[in-house]
Formats: sequence, structure tokens, C-alpha cells
Amino acid sequence: MHKSGFVNIIGNPNVGKSTLMNALVGEKLSIITSKAQTTRHRIMGIVSGDDFQIVYSDTPGILKPSYKLQESMMKFVTGALTDADVILYVTDTVEQGDRSEEIVGKIARSGIPTIVVVNKIDLTTPEALEALVEKWHAALPEAQIVPASAKERFNIEGLFKTILDRLPEGPAFYPKDTLTDKTLRFFASEIIREKILRNYDKEIPYCCEIEIDSYKEEPAIDRIAATIYVSRESQKGILIGHKGEKLKRVGQAAREDLEQFLEKKVFLQLFVKVNDDWRNNPRQLRRFGYEQE
Repeated sequence: MHKSGFVNIIGNPNVGKSTLMNALVGEKLSIITSKAQTTRHRIMGIVSGDDFQIVYSDTPGILKPSYKLQESMMKFVTGALTDADVILYVTDTVEQGDRSEEIVGKIARSGIPTIVVVNKIDLTTPEALEALVEKWHAALPEAQIVPASAKERFNIEGLFKTILDRLPEGPAFYPKDTLTDKTLRFFASEIIREKILRNYDKEIPYCCEIEIDSYKEEPAIDRIAATIYVSRESQKGILIGHKGEKLKRVGQAAREDLEQFLEKKVFLQLFVKVNDDWRNNPRQLRRFGYEQE
């Protein structure tokens, strides 16, 4: 008997969705920072065994869109509610408020097998955890509740077994040695974007989009040229920094990460250009892979 299915990871920003997917897949596929909106696309990670294949899909955090980029990010979330074999709804022990009531309602009505992962249990007490489990049982009575800590890798194995139990029978969707549906260009741009998220404050990271201009694979080295697009001229100066030092720091950190990810030498060139208000321009959003044709 062979089991296979699409397991879609949904939840509010900063509850640990990307950390959880990386723990389940065993690779650094989703970029992780403490800032909101880290994941902008759906990122697939594929785990295969002799008798199973799980296609995980990490989605952007749930938010109320305030510009077109965020609207198309939310399309990835609603899409994930319709094409899942299993929904992994991730919450945590420190999350405040009920920002995702609408999505939880949609999950309850979907009829799709659902697992609620209560993440970050290392930050709470057994009594508080018990109260949270009760709360989620009331909100999603059909769902299975699994406490875990993705960061500490606690109960990841138990969660994996719960997912496997709920997968339908069927053949593999991808060749068994496939790790992701994304290209090396995609991961190069994600790694650069993560370094921007880590190195700049306020609005700057959310105004940036990365385009890989060229990616040449040679036996001993990969040569990558990338352009970072910003919305306004003033952001360009902040990004580059005094005598280009800030951009140089981002480039160095991204190159080191890429070398680790690719397990080979990398030559990375970064450029910065202004693309006026690209986040509200449907044509530019399509170009960057957000708006579906």
C-alpha cells in the first residue's frame, strides 16, 4: 500500500510555519526570520519513503491585505484550503487574539482532514497547554490536536506519524528523489531576501523584491547575478548604505548561506534598482510570480 498527498501548512504570521516545514522536510526550504510576511509564495517540500510521498506546502501568514502584493499572497492561502489532502493548521502558545477566525471557519467547513499543531510548547506550562488544547478542540472538533516545538524538534516524529495516518492511498506525484518543485534561482532569491529581512528595519524589507538576472552553474563554482528592486529612490540609498557597506554585508551573508545550501563555491553580484510602487502593479506582480494569469 502506497500513500501520497498534499499537506498544506496554514496559520498566522510568526507561529513557526516555516520552521515546522523545515523540520518535517529536513532541509532549509523556507526562509525563517522573526519578521512577519517572511514567506510570500507557496513553497513546496517533498518527503518520500518506500511506501509514501508527502508534498508539504508552506504558505504566507494570514493577514488583512493592504496592497496588491498582500492580496495575491492571500490567494496562495485560500488556494491551499482547496487543494489539500491534509491541512496542518499551525498556532502557538503565545499567539494573541483571533486574527484567523475566518480561515478557521473555512477549515471547519472544508471537510478536509485537519491537524492543529500547537507549536512553541517549550514556552508554556502544562496547565496553559491543556487549556489551549481544549480551546482548539472546541473550535475544530473534527481536528486532531498535536502539541510540538519545531525549533526544539520536539514531537516532530509524532506529528509525522499523525500526518502519515491521515494521507490517502495513491501513487507518488513526483520522482522519489525530488526535494522541491522550486528552482535553484528561486532559493537564491529567497536567501538574498532573508538577509535583507535580517539587516534592515521598518519598511525596507517589505519594499524589496529580488530577481535573479543570471545563474551559471560551473563545475567548481555557481555564478549568480541578482537585482534587488525597491519602490522608491530613497529606499535605494538606505539599502546600499554608506559607501555600499550595507549591501556588501547582505551580499557576503547571502553568499555564505548559498555556499552551504549548494555545497559549492558561489560568486554573487548584487545590483539595486527602483521599480516604482511594484507592490501595487499587477504587471510587475505577475513578473515576480505573484499574480496568477
